[in-house]
Amino acid sequence: MTDQSAKKVVLAYSGGLDTSIIVPWLIENYGCEVICFCADLGQEDELDGLEAKARASGASKVYLEDLRETFLLDYVFPTMQAGAVYERKYLLGTSMARPLIAKRQVEIAEQEGADAIAHGCTGKGNDQVRFELTAMALNPHLKIIAPWREWDIRSREDALAYARRHNVPVTATERSIYSRDRNLFHISHEGGPLEDPWLEPEEAMFVLSNSPENAPDEPTLVEITFEKGVPVALDGAPMPPVPLFDRLNELGGIHGIGRSDIVENRLVGMKSHGVYETPGGTILFAAHREMESICLDKATMHYKDKMSLDYAELVYDGMWFTPLREAMDAFVRSTQEWVTGTVRLKLYKGNVIVVGRKSTYNLYREDYASFGHMDVYDQRDAKGFINLIGLPLKVRAMVDIEGGGVSRYRAPDYSKFKRD
Repeated sequence: MTDQSAKKVVLAYSGGLDTSIIVPWLIENYGCEVICFCADLGQEDELDGLEAKARASGASKVYLEDLRETFLLDYVFPTMQAGAVYERKYLLGTSMARPLIAKRQVEIAEQEGADAIAHGCTGKGNDQVRFELTAMALNPHLKIIAPWREWDIRSREDALAYARRHNVPVTATERSIYSRDRNLFHISHEGGPLEDPWLEPEEAMFVLSNSPENAPDEPTLVEITFEKGVPVALDGAPMPPVPLFDRLNELGGIHGIGRSDIVENRLVGMKSHGVYETPGGTILFAAHREMESICLDKATMHYKDKMSLDYAELVYDGMWFTPLREAMDAFVRSTQEWVTGTVRLKLYKGNVIVVGRKSTYNLYREDYASFGHMDVYDQRDAKGFINLIGLPLKVRAMVDIEGGGVSRYRAPDYSKFKRD
């Protein structure tokens, strides 16, 4: 049986349908004071009227805090530097945001003397894990209330009916049933027609980007400058993180960049179909990878590429506040010491095309790579090198020949076979 005791609850509040009805539901079922907290991570007009809506729903206090720069500096850029991409396509826009929101939620709960926190995540998704693991890592004494795991509301239509009964103002309707999450980095779309992965997403669904077909016929060139793996300038003009990212989002959206349609494996064991728009993030990830291509040595880059898969899964699974992530970040930070320089990109009809890169720490040297240069690399050394790395192959072939007369890898001569 659920413990229905709580005196003061801090709710992670978005102003959407689910969190809007959670306010009166908490008051009705727990008899508690409800404080709403919303992190401004770049939701734009979704934040309009949010404080008034929360108070009208019964909240005693509302926190609305601009955390966009913190989001980029402490979550987006480290994840980008790690090269983390989940299941080949997803740049982790929602996954990175949740630990930041939950961290600040816990801090407000401590500040307000609250004994519980609440979230609007469903019992089927990943976000419930991300919020609750963060709370466990930062303050395990706080009670966690997850209404979707307690109430008898089972659908968006049920939620809308509850809102009407309690006079909660909401923007969602039965006819507009996409589930979205938006921040400065991306917007995700799930539910509704997307529940059938065979159907092509309707163009009217997209928010941040043109379709590649409707993008301009002329490309745009952009130069991104990095210092120690952090983007610091566009086209030679120094820019703070938020304006820089806003500009990349604008350029990427114009040129139809960053759309991703993916059937992904949720942490809870089921697959889900979603569409992501990540215009600025797609450009930035591509530029950073290219910067690393000339600044990192082979062994470091290859090891980092292997680790990036684990990093992506760790972030996706809500394991941000863990010793493993801290250890991975320490390694990644050390690799970024030399990732400084500029990448030039061409943006054209959904494509990010690298057309130039330069760095004072460039490990590519045309004079060293030249076939005629002998000071750094003597071509005659190649013979001994090849003999050494090929020795196991040579020994295996000799054993095969002694035993069967031919190497196991020798292809048969198909010209000797005749068809009947």
